[in-house]
Amino acid sequence: MTRMIQLALATTRPRRAVAGRGVLEPSVTRMRVRIGDLDFYRHVNNGVYLQMMDVARSNYLADLGAFPLLNERGWYPVVASSTVSYRRSLTLGQRFEITTRLLGWDARCAYLEQVFTRGDEHVARGVVAGRFLARDGGRVPAPDVVGLLGTHDGPSPDLPAEVRAWAEAVGVAHRGQPAA
Repeated sequence: MTRMIQLALATTRPRRAVAGRGVLEPSVTRMRVRIGDLDFYRHVNNGVYLQMMDVARSNYLADLGAFPLLNERGWYPVVASSTVSYRRSLTLGQRFEITTRLLGWDARCAYLEQVFTRGDEHVARGVVAGRFLARDGGRVPAPDVVGLLGTHDGPSPDLPAEVRAWAEAVGVAHRGQPAA
């Protein structure tokens, strides 16, 4: 429950935008493991990682100054698909960081990598296919969102082969022409 409150605050009262931040620049969110994050085995529950990733993605958008721009248009982000691989456990009281970065986009989705680290130690890695929807029920093409944020000129960077293969395997990849 505490991560849901943290997400609500990160979204409704976002941190200040970072001047000049581009969509391809990483965003770092620092956290500490709380008692409510733990499962029966006394390490962070796998579902809590997803909630932590939600908070970090909200911080990524906040760093870009995206919330006022998105709200003005009635657009909001949703997760189309996600996958997480785990290497190490996080336990009570440990401090860690989530580095969120945009890998690229197609006409449909934006693909983000979210890496959990504790000091120099790699803890987990998530990949998220994110979409934007409009309050009127429409779907917003990912290139329109990148264009709205005005921080990148040109086409999407090439997605890593494993991310492209994953997006195709789970059915979220755009099936038409590549996005500009």
